[in-house]
Amino acid sequence: MASDISNIIQNELINTFESLLSIEASVDDIAFSSKSDIESEQCIKVAVNIDSSSINASWNFYLPTLIATKFEYFILGGIGDLKASIDDEIVDATKEIISTIAGSMSTSINAQGFDDLSKFQASVGSADIIQGDQIGNYDNLYKIVLTFSGETIGFFIQFDESTLPYLGKIVSGEEIPVEEETTASETASEGLANHPILSLLGEESTDNLKLLFDIQLKFSVRLGTKTFLLKDIVNWDIGQIIELEQMVNEPLDILINGTKVGVGEAVIVEGRFGVKIKHIGEEKLEL
Repeated sequence: MASDISNIIQNELINTFESLLSIEASVDDIAFSSKSDIESEQCIKVAVNIDSSSINASWNFYLPTLIATKFEYFILGGIGDLKASIDDEIVDATKEIISTIAGSMSTSINAQGFDDLSKFQASVGSADIIQGDQIGNYDNLYKIVLTFSGETIGFFIQFDESTLPYLGKIVSGEEIPVEEETTASETASEGLANHPILSLLGEESTDNLKLLFDIQLKFSVRLGTKTFLLKDIVNWDIGQIIELEQMVNEPLDILINGTKVGVGEAVIVEGRFGVKIKHIGEEKLEL
């Protein structure tokens, strides 16, 4: 049976809208749609290429004028008036949002470790302004109904036939529960509370050690280093390219308060840079 990524798609839609647009968002419904729902709409069509160990396909996002113009409006912080029609700036803003959704969805799916969807990658391709009656093939078209900023609006996703087995809840119309996020601090506290080292300590020592768990430490990632002579540095100017000793495919150093504690690799999480831990100390983490 194929892995179901319906909940991941829904959650990443919500997470992206809330983090990127700084608004409260919810997905009210994801349901099969038809030509009559979209043929009268002017839309931005954004192609998303899907690639993994078991599938190679494409999805098309269709965003009508109303939601597309609101995307740009919220990205700009609600400054100015809503535009009445789609222009190049709105296309760029919409493409950026879909790209963020695709990136965060890829990260979440890969984090689940699905055997049938390993090395999952969703990437944005072209973005064009079209009329709804220009879609041509209306198969596997689904409408996503959203509420954000107190208003209910919607857009459409056309899924490739080969990906339908991985969208069980969406295809069946089953309600998809929204997963509550666990913050990084909550996850860390829970992990430390159950750490094996605490079992070696007395109750009083354990309580004292737990007092240290909330101390804030600076986490940073080092891209690379190189040693220069002062006479070279004083000759630097704007536009100077500094070549580091680190190769592009080498792991990055993970630092806590300036001390190296492990290595990792760069990833994209909801449009922001992140790091996936590969080693901590002498211990290799199996992720």
